[in-house]
Amino acid sequence: MRLRDMGSEAVLLGAGGRAILLQLGNPAVGHAVAEHSSFATDPTRRLRHTLTYVYALLWGTEGQARFVTAMVNRAHAPVVSEGGGATGGPAYTAVDPQLQLWVTATLYDSAIVMHERIFGALGPADAEAIYQDYAEIGVGLQMPRELWPRDIAAFRQYWDAAIDGLVVDDVTRGVARQLLWPRVGPVWLRAAMPLARWLTIGLLPSAVRHDFGLAWDDAKERRFERMMRAAAHIYPLLPNALRQWPKNHLLKKLPATAPASDPAR
Repeated sequence: MRLRDMGSEAVLLGAGGRAILLQLGNPAVGHAVAEHSSFATDPTRRLRHTLTYVYALLWGTEGQARFVTAMVNRAHAPVVSEGGGATGGPAYTAVDPQLQLWVTATLYDSAIVMHERIFGALGPADAEAIYQDYAEIGVGLQMPRELWPRDIAAFRQYWDAAIDGLVVDDVTRGVARQLLWPRVGPVWLRAAMPLARWLTIGLLPSAVRHDFGLAWDDAKERRFERMMRAAAHIYPLLPNALRQWPKNHLLKKLPATAPASDPAR
């Protein structure tokens, strides 16, 4: 199995909120999002753009991959702060390789957590192949390939240290609340948010959940586990057209080839 085989599954979107909250736990990322993102007016934008980028990179044409890579890099270019700023946060630049490593790491870990919840543990060969494929997601974001830990064991050491170093403050808690309890958005989003919020909170590492001030207890944990077991039974029975609909839908919205104005040409 490779990332192309796993990544088209719609169920992985259930871990999208987890990945975003983990990203916010890095103070530089969290404050950059607070100062430059549009969560308050467009709560799905970050996830939508991330999915479009990943889908185009894995299943799009060469032109589509160039187009979304250039789009993401253009969006990141002005995301810079010398520290302080409107939120009093740390200095950052969105093209910092360490921040790009962290973003890629959250996407990888969250996808693996959700996939294994539904389909069971990956075999060692498949797990390592998918892990190595994920490096290309970061490379497209300007992360040097050599920055990606050499194997899963090295990644786990990096991951555990990074989780221990996360710092959640009032600013990033506020951004998380905008994500989990959006005040605006289409009807479908508001209808889906109770389930999305439940998945996000349940899938988070317990320490991170606590730092964000997200209430959880043993009773909620038991209900969450029952829900995940039901999903693991039902989801694999769904038709492929439904399981791959998000990927196919977002790819259809992209131009078939990179436009002439694409700066990556």
